[in-house]
Amino acid sequence: MIVIMERRATEEQIQQVVARIEELGFRAHLSRGEERTIIGIIGDERPLSVEALEVLDGVERVVPVLHPFKLASRDFKPENTIVTVDGVRIGGDEIVVIAGPCAVESREQIFEVAAAVKEAGAKMLRGGAFKPRTSPYTFQGLGIPALELLAEVRETFGLPVVSEVMAAADIETMRAHVDMLQIGARNMQNYSLLQDVGKAAMPVLLKRGMMCTIHEWLMSAEYILSNRNYDVVLCERGIRTFETATRNTLDINAVPVAKQLTHLPVIVDPSHATGKANLVAAAAKAAIAAGADGLIIEVHPNPDRALSDGAQSLRPEAFAKLMTELRQIAHAVGRRL
Repeated sequence: MIVIMERRATEEQIQQVVARIEELGFRAHLSRGEERTIIGIIGDERPLSVEALEVLDGVERVVPVLHPFKLASRDFKPENTIVTVDGVRIGGDEIVVIAGPCAVESREQIFEVAAAVKEAGAKMLRGGAFKPRTSPYTFQGLGIPALELLAEVRETFGLPVVSEVMAAADIETMRAHVDMLQIGARNMQNYSLLQDVGKAAMPVLLKRGMMCTIHEWLMSAEYILSNRNYDVVLCERGIRTFETATRNTLDINAVPVAKQLTHLPVIVDPSHATGKANLVAAAAKAAIAAGADGLIIEVHPNPDRALSDGAQSLRPEAFAKLMTELRQIAHAVGRRL
C-alpha cells in the first residue's frame, strides 16, 4: 500500500502520516519526487483500512500495491533510481560499462586489464576474488590476495571495483577493498546472504539466477531493499533453457519487462549469457537497444590461458572496438556511453 501526498503537502503533514503508519505497527518508506512525496507502507497491510489514512491532512489518496515486491515496484517509486558507486552513476542517461577478468589471477594480469578497459571507456572494473565453480577441482579464486590487488588497482586507475561476495563473513573484509558487492546467479536465492548484504549499506549488483523468473529476481531484490539498502542494480545474465548453442540464453525481454516493473537500474552480462567471445558484441548491442542501463563484460589479455571463463572473455583490442560500436548504438537510442 502506498500513500500519495498532495503536491502542496508540508513536511509536518508528511511526518504526521509517517508517525501514524509507525503507530499502527508498520514501517514507512519515503520516496520524494520532484512534484510529490509517496510513502510506502512496509508490512502485512491486509488489516489496514484505506480510510484510516485518507482522512489525514495532506493525503491525496491511498493505493494498494499489487506486486509482492513492494519497495522494488514502480508503484512505490515511479522515478528511475540512480545508484552511485564512488561517483559512477548507474541508471541515468549515461550507459555504464563494467569490464575486467572473470577472476583476478595475478598483479600483472589485473593491472594490464584495468589499464586497457579504462582507456577504452569502461567506468568500473570487475574482478573475482572468490569464484563459485561447478567443479571443486577448478580454480576457486585467490581470495584475500585478490581483494588486495583490486584495492591497489582501484587506487592506481581510479576505477570503482565490483566483486562477488560468497559469504556474510567476508562482507566487512570486502568493504575495505571494493566499492560494490556482487551477488552471483547461484546465490540469488540465498536469502540470509541477501539480508546481510542489505544491512551492509554498500551498492549491490544482483545477478538473476539461471533458472529464476523475473518475479523471483525482483523478490530477491526486495530482501536487500527491505533491509534499508536501496542501492541495488539488477543484472540479466542469461537463463538455462533447452538450447545448447550458447552457454545460457540471454533473456533480452527481461530488460524492458524489468524496467516496466521496477525503478531499479538494469544491466546485462553478455559474457555469461553467451559463453562465447564471438557472440558478446552482438548480445551487448542488443542489450543497449533494449534499454539496458549498462553492461558487465569479461576482458582478459590472454583468454586461451585464463584460469576461469576464457572462452567468453574479450581481448583488450576487441573490447576497445566494441566500445566504439556501442557508442553508436547508445546515440541511436538517445543515450550516451
